[in-house]
Amino acid sequence: MRPSNRRAAAGALALFAVAALAAPAVAERPSGPGRGHGGEAAPKVALFGSTCRTSVRGSRVVAYCHNPYPVSDIVRLHTECDRWWDIDADGSPVEVGPAQTVRLTDRCWKEVRRAWVSHHRM
Repeated sequence: MRPSNRRAAAGALALFAVAALAAPAVAERPSGPGRGHGGEAAPKVALFGSTCRTSVRGSRVVAYCHNPYPVSDIVRLHTECDRWWDIDADGSPVEVGPAQTVRLTDRCWKEVRRAWVSHHRM
């Protein structure tokens, strides 16, 4: 492919991406209160998942997870260490009940490359 064709293809792709992001979302209105099309009940969306704040200071990781929903959440802290000889860790699963906050901690011997929290339904 010639450079000018590559530029044209990249420009068209970028234009398509911007147009897709800028297009307004069209939502259909249900035919009645709490109803979908044809009068059937609309599906309920279960709210789920704790909100977690993770901070790294030196070789230590701390995450606070708060669950604002009425369904329990199982959270787990994962730590990836920067040095090749330092062992990465997956913490134990911890249940976060409704309206509860838990503190998760971990550490590396040296620097932390990244840390994240995974969520699982009860």
